[in-house]
Amino acid sequence: MKKRVLCLLVAGFEEIETIAPIDLLRRAEVEVVIASVAGEKLVRGRGGVVLQAETTLNEVAAQPFDLLFIPGGPGVMTLRQDGRAAKLAQQFAQAGKPVAAICAAPLILKDAGLLAGKRFTAHYSVHGDLPGVLGDERVVKDGRLITSRGPGTAVEFGLALVRELCGDAKAQAVAAEIML
Repeated sequence: MKKRVLCLLVAGFEEIETIAPIDLLRRAEVEVVIASVAGEKLVRGRGGVVLQAETTLNEVAAQPFDLLFIPGGPGVMTLRQDGRAAKLAQQFAQAGKPVAAICAAPLILKDAGLLAGKRFTAHYSVHGDLPGVLGDERVVKDGRLITSRGPGTAVEFGLALVRELCGDAKAQAVAAEIML
């Protein structure tokens, strides 16, 4: 059965952190569902790139997924105010499913109460809000949580998601395909 990932999309998302992992997951034949949190199908990123969501969070929130992917960027503050991303992260964690967050998105994991006693990393701009953050590690996996620092680590992060869902051989094959 094909693995499914729910990717949350909100205005102000960081383009590289969103598109690179989606691309790598899809190369690994993982179904990635891009869901707009606010409901609009065309969502403008931090750098002005417009990405078309395939659906809305309201339409797919109850569907089964194997991993929750929360991209970073300034839009994370909107996700925090909305609150549904933190609730979803809690639900995934309680079900033993992986939760992945990059850049500022580990703030959502903090809001969900998932970082206590865990190793994690995040973008330097949010280190003050995340006691215990590992600032010198690019991608950190602790149990079912996968975190990464930012745009410069997006490919490594995406491959970590592939590895989590599809195994090391598939991650190595995808890395070879992109000449990494």
